[in-house]
Amino acid sequence: MGIHTKEIKMTKEVLFLIIIAAFLTMAANLMMRHGLLRVGGAVLDERGVPGLVWSLARQWTFVVGFLSYGLAAIVWFKVLSIAEVSSSYPILVGLTFILVTVGAVLWFRESINAIKILGIAVILAGIVLVAKS
Repeated sequence: MGIHTKEIKMTKEVLFLIIIAAFLTMAANLMMRHGLLRVGGAVLDERGVPGLVWSLARQWTFVVGFLSYGLAAIVWFKVLSIAEVSSSYPILVGLTFILVTVGAVLWFRESINAIKILGIAVILAGIVLVAKS
C-alpha cells in the first residue's frame, strides 16, 4: 500500500527547480574537484581523515562546492514534494551529466570527442522526451 499524493506534472516551475538543482550540482562537482586537486587529491597521510578534512576546509572552492550540494538538495527536496520522481529524476541526472561534462571540458580542459558529443546529444534528446511526457 503506497502513499498517494496529488503530484504536479512537469510544469515550468518544476522544470525551473530541476534546472536550478542541476546547476547547483554541477557547480558542486566542479568546485569540489578543483579543491581536491589543490590539496593533491583525497589522499590520507600521517594526519589521517582529520588532516584531509582540514585541508579541504581551507580550500574555498571545495567549501563552496560542498555548500552548493546542500542547496541543490534543498531545491531537489522541493521537487520531490510536488512532482513525479519518475519524470523529474531522469531530467535532473541527464541535465547534470551534460552540465558537468561541459564544465569539465571548459574549466579543467578535459577531453571531448565525437562519441562523447553523440552520447550527450542522445541524453539531451531523452531529457526532452521525458520532460514532454
